[in-house]
Amino acid sequence: MKDGKVSLRNRDKWTDADLPRQFFTIAGYAPATMQMLLVRFWATHGSPAGLRTLPTGKVRVEPRGQDVFSVNGKSEKLDRYLVEGVIWGRETLWFDSKRNLVAAVTLDAEFDHFEAIREGYESALGTFVGRAGTDGMEALAGMTKTRTVSAGNKGTLALVGATLVDGTGSAAIPDAVVVVKKGRIVAAGPRGKVKIPSRSTVVDVPGKTILPGLWDMHAHFEQVEWGPIYLAAGVTTVRDCGNEFEFITAVRDAIAAGRGLGPRLLLAGIVDGTGALALGVQRVDTPDQARMWTDRYHDAGFQQMKIYSSVTLEEVKIIAEEAHRLGMTVTGHVPQGLNAFQVIEAGQDQINHIDYVAQIMHAPLPPDADRTARLQAVLDIDVNSDEARKAISFLKARSTVIDPTIALMEFFTATTAKPPVSFEPGIADVAPELVEQLADVGPPTDRSETVEKAFEKDLEIVGALHRAGVPIVAGTDQTVPGHSLHREIELYVRAGFTPMEAIQAATTVPAHVMGLDKETGTVEAGKRADLIVIDGDPLADIRNTRNVELVVTGGKMYDSADLWRGAGFKPWMKNRAAAHASGN
Repeated sequence: MKDGKVSLRNRDKWTDADLPRQFFTIAGYAPATMQMLLVRFWATHGSPAGLRTLPTGKVRVEPRGQDVFSVNGKSEKLDRYLVEGVIWGRETLWFDSKRNLVAAVTLDAEFDHFEAIREGYESALGTFVGRAGTDGMEALAGMTKTRTVSAGNKGTLALVGATLVDGTGSAAIPDAVVVVKKGRIVAAGPRGKVKIPSRSTVVDVPGKTILPGLWDMHAHFEQVEWGPIYLAAGVTTVRDCGNEFEFITAVRDAIAAGRGLGPRLLLAGIVDGTGALALGVQRVDTPDQARMWTDRYHDAGFQQMKIYSSVTLEEVKIIAEEAHRLGMTVTGHVPQGLNAFQVIEAGQDQINHIDYVAQIMHAPLPPDADRTARLQAVLDIDVNSDEARKAISFLKARSTVIDPTIALMEFFTATTAKPPVSFEPGIADVAPELVEQLADVGPPTDRSETVEKAFEKDLEIVGALHRAGVPIVAGTDQTVPGHSLHREIELYVRAGFTPMEAIQAATTVPAHVMGLDKETGTVEAGKRADLIVIDGDPLADIRNTRNVELVVTGGKMYDSADLWRGAGFKPWMKNRAAAHASGN
């Protein structure tokens, strides 16, 4: 800093800028101490509406009231703040009367939860996490500006003139009418056969297409901003595949009660065993722990159990037995040292990630096999070989559901020569705080060709599973918020799905495997009014699913562009897809 100028470095690039009169130095995923100093600086410099930060950006600090916590038998009142602009989304901080940071609920660079808590307050961690979820949803609902049309208890909504692709597999219906009342579809069909009730709110959508609301079957709803992002992208139902118990239940309940903005949440409760790859605190190292966590998740309204990477085969069996007894199903990874044959025979109903399927299509590798050997084994898979056919027949016979997360696998192939935006155009629209984070992906240069070929093999495996009748459901495992579900669907078409089949992998198939197909998944009379209006024909070009304009769910209609803006993204523009080469 010199003579009113400041030199800023981003990686190896230097730029000069005017020195702001008032600023604070912080960027990205900063240590919790920096968050404390930021709020102190803001408070002692007039509590401005916005505060410039260096090297880039601007933050907003919002006082959100006080909470009373019981810690070590004593009640203590703490001040709660929301901070925006350091990372994508809101961070929740609590301070004591001396403005010492007591707790921070935030995220890391991989969208995972990250909490910091002052010594002595550890017993209240779950309460802090749950309160952050509830408060974040309330703040977001209050700040997100979007055009809504009520189709709730007092209103009737009629969408008129679009082509209806109802998701059943039947032929598209041109010049259709869909009538919604009290959150339900009361009629759907050709204009000449559907009567529009008097005093309905009529929305003319000629030239558009109506689809069922989309599903993301591999979500990790780690922050409240995923709510408007999902709705903006046309996603009206998500399955959360593992989260912090207090956070995700608070968010689910806020959305269900109309106090938050987001899709319907179905929950898979994550469990893990003790080990080098262990995740979270929900340990199932004994039969009693396995039953206890399954019962607890069931009692909290979770639909599934999620197996992670260090659970033993014995505990997988116990979890599956207890879950099935309670009417739940079991999804997850294949734990280290096991294979998909074993966990499915033990009762696991679904597999997350295509690579666990690939592993049973080649000869077993030694436990100490390195990354190169594992990649080569995938490259050597022949989907018509006896080993591959055995695996596919096994999965089909047991109706095992696979969510491949193939768009995530593609994302890891990015290189300087093949940047992520070349196959995922949505990256151009993400919040500024995510630009650097999403740019820094991909394999080392010396492995890029092999990783690319392995991705193509994974895509071939997805196609083989689909042709054999193994249920495939679309899921993203986050990747590029909002956009990657559309890329997942596009890649299914590359794998050999018809456009209708690819759409069904994100609508009717997930509804069926989650036992909700009588209630949702298609645009038919009597079902939940979860539907979207898009520009263009997705049956002619699957990329048109990206062109979401209106979203109907929860008795309301939302404007997609406003939702994108409310989460800090640029709205998707149809003409941007023109640069997205067909079939990519």
